[in-house]
Amino acid sequence: MSTAETIEVPHLGGSTIGYKFGKPYDSSLPTLVMSNSFSTSVELYRPQFADEQLNAAANVLAFEPYGHGRTRASYAQFTYWDSAIANLQALEALGIPQAFVLGTSQGGWVATRMAMLAPQVVQGIIPVGTSMDYESQRSREAGCWDGIAFCTPAIDALAAPVGDDWIIPPDLVDAVLLEGFGEDVPPEERSFWHAEHQKNYTGDAGRERLRIISINLRDRDGLEARLDSVRCPVLWMQGTADRVYSVANAQEEIKLFVNSRAVELRVVDGGQHFLSATHPDEVNAATVEFIKRWT
Repeated sequence: MSTAETIEVPHLGGSTIGYKFGKPYDSSLPTLVMSNSFSTSVELYRPQFADEQLNAAANVLAFEPYGHGRTRASYAQFTYWDSAIANLQALEALGIPQAFVLGTSQGGWVATRMAMLAPQVVQGIIPVGTSMDYESQRSREAGCWDGIAFCTPAIDALAAPVGDDWIIPPDLVDAVLLEGFGEDVPPEERSFWHAEHQKNYTGDAGRERLRIISINLRDRDGLEARLDSVRCPVLWMQGTADRVYSVANAQEEIKLFVNSRAVELRVVDGGQHFLSATHPDEVNAATVEFIKRWT
């Protein structure tokens, strides 16, 4: 497995984008780009990097969005649109002309934005455990969480500057893990993600990045009215035990991809919000099938 690296792109005054390949790049294979969920890193996709069939079918590549992992920008403010643009620029910098894009939770918003911005580059998208709406009343009536109530206390608590010895509070990490993995977070996953968050969110710069990504999550723009601009095939995967976004919501929103070449909603029984991590066998097998079908 390749180690995590960085690459420079011009967006936001010049940016360093964290990325990782599952194995050395092979230009004869299609490429799968992955975008990780809130406050995590490329390490969310350890099950995908380790999957032999997936890595035989495609170059498995993950980019970290702004505010996550090793990705940094010269400008302090950023949105999901910026992460989508940066990913496209990183693909160009790596010499990769086209790719499929898989995104877990917020990564689904990045994947969809990439398809809107560069239809000539994105061959297909795989939104996983996500929603295309903003934090709306309609969303909550469809059985989704209240992201405003989840994010606002953290945004308020992270508003004041802190010293260099500050580290993300364990309760914030546990709140993310509860929503992502459900009630029964495996002990090894809990330990891993506490260490990963403590590495990525330290000092005042880490506090500020964590606050901005929380604001992005709470205050994001919805994509529903824009989905008719997506032309590529769409495979949406949603778990029945997802605490954040519901199957009912996915069933409504998949219908809005009216101009996509093909659309499919695949429901995973017992699947949690971080579906690519909790049910990698189902996600990986469906992704291989999707890539082979549309390459």
